[in-house]
Parts: sequence; C-alpha cells; structure tokens
Amino acid sequence: MIPFEYRRAADAQEAVATVAARPDAVFLGGGTNLVDHMKLGVAAPHMLVDVSRLPFTEVEETPGGGLRVGAAVRNSDLAAHPLVRQRYPALARALLSGASGQLRNTATTGGNLLQRTRCRYFQDVTTPCNKREPGSGCAAIGGWDRHHAVLGASEHCIAVHPSDMAVGLLALDATVHVLGADGARTLPLADLHRLPGDSPERDTVLAHGELITAVELPPASGMTRRSTYRKVRERASYAFALVSVAAALDVDDDSGVVRDARVALGGVAHKPWRAGRAEDVLRGAPATEESFRLAAGAELAAAEVRDGNAYKVPLARNTIVAVLRDLTEARR
Repeated sequence: MIPFEYRRAADAQEAVATVAARPDAVFLGGGTNLVDHMKLGVAAPHMLVDVSRLPFTEVEETPGGGLRVGAAVRNSDLAAHPLVRQRYPALARALLSGASGQLRNTATTGGNLLQRTRCRYFQDVTTPCNKREPGSGCAAIGGWDRHHAVLGASEHCIAVHPSDMAVGLLALDATVHVLGADGARTLPLADLHRLPGDSPERDTVLAHGELITAVELPPASGMTRRSTYRKVRERASYAFALVSVAAALDVDDDSGVVRDARVALGGVAHKPWRAGRAEDVLRGAPATEESFRLAAGAELAAAEVRDGNAYKVPLARNTIVAVLRDLTEARR
C-alpha cells in the first residue's frame, strides 16, 4: 500500500482550496473507481480529500420545474427518487443499468461523472497506456479491441467512457455546477468530457481542484417523461455497455412527424456521445422505421472500426432504431 494522507473537508471551499494547492491531491466521493485504481497501482495520490459528507445530498425542484441533484446523492437514491422516475425515466433506467446494487448504494452523482474512461490495458500496469502514462503507447491498438471506441477515437487512445448515468443525463440536456479556486461556473454536460486527441490522460475539461457540486436537469416535458434508456451488454448485470442508447422523442399526434428528438450513445466513444446528426435527420421526418434507420446511419457514417469491434456499428444502429420505435409505439 502506498501511504497517503486523508483529510475530511469541512466545506466545499476548503476542499477546493486544499486540492487546488496540491497537484498530488484528489477528491474522494464514494471511492468506487478511485480506490480500485489505487489498489491496482493505476492511481497513487498522496492526499485524499473526502467530500462525501458535504451538504450536496439533496434532490430539489428548481423554480422552473427542473431538478437540481447534489453531487453527493447516491446512485441508488437518485434512481429511486419519485420525481426522477416520473419526469426523467431515461435517467432512472440508466442508473439502474449501472454496476451492481452494492456499488450504486455507494457511488455518487459527481463521482459517476468523473470515473475514468478506461479499458483493460489502462488497468494493467504491465502494459503501455497513453492514458495512464502519456507517451508510452496504446496497447489496445493492435491488441484486444472488442469493447473499444468506434467514434471519436484517436491514434493515442480508443477506450470508451463507462458511465450509464452520464448517457441518460446527456440525452436530457443536463448542466453541471462546478466550484473551483476562481469561483463557481456552470457548463453543459455535453462539454464536460473530452475526446482523447493527443492528450487522452485528460478525461474532462475540469481544472485540477475543480469540484462538481450539483447536476441540474431542465424542466420536465412530455418528451422527457417518455424518455428511455437501453443497454446492450454481454451479461445481465455488472457489465459495461457494448452499446447503450438514451433517447427522448416528441412526435406530433396528428401528422406523425417528429418535432424534436434527443439521442445519446454509450459504449461507442471516449465520452458519452450526443447523436446530433441523428437528431437533425429525425426532426421534421415521419416517425417511421425508415426514418429511424436513416438517422442511425447518418450518425454512424463516421465510425472507424477495428477487427474486434466492427460489430458495434450494426449493434448501435439496430439499438437506436429499436429504442425510437419503442418510444413511438408507447405514445399510442
């Protein structure tokens, strides 16, 4: 065990100041990802600043009819919250698809968003990994690549982001509240995570010492109340997505034309992937299987596959179509 210092923050400002002043310090929430990586030798922080007991444990309605979710809200509690289940079922289903019951009881909202984008090579310190050790190479390229990215990858990293919750939040246009040494700021969830480019060691745009304090969902609508999430995986539980889809669809009852659509994908990229091309094709198109296939094809046209992960393109296409078809049939 590598020695480290543990400190429990009295408030958010103290937590931020402490971590910002120490390049070798990190925040500790539920610890379900960080502690694993410390045990594996992947992470070796010299200081853990515990933020799990800060007053960010509430789910509150906002004045406009949305929800503000504290960063320390446990995944199980958020999935079971009646307003989440009623107004944002895609989020509830995404949360319940993630990990195991024991982990959901411990994992926090903020920590879930900040878990590392990773693959088996990242967690094996005997192999080269640009994410773990910049400049060392990517063992997945030319190696075992069955679970790896088909969208937005680079020559430096082809790992995929593992969060189910983040995909659900992305399809719901969530925003993230952050506190840093320079004060508070808010950013769209879509802008939080990064594609790997030539610096895959950076998973997010957050500066060192910035702390997620809350996630905010916009006011609920008929579309968000009919949203859903589907995860395709190799076993029934405790497995990352091969492909996942979160979607919300607004279809005019008289004309059968799609007025609005939101689609997000998991298991296909280094970050939760907003399917903007698919959404553009869907808006103004008839809510038919043909339209859904055209939309999925437009999104996946840029896919770059490898020997082991080529199956993800037809799997993603068929899952997108199935989810949109289910949402269309559910409104009847």
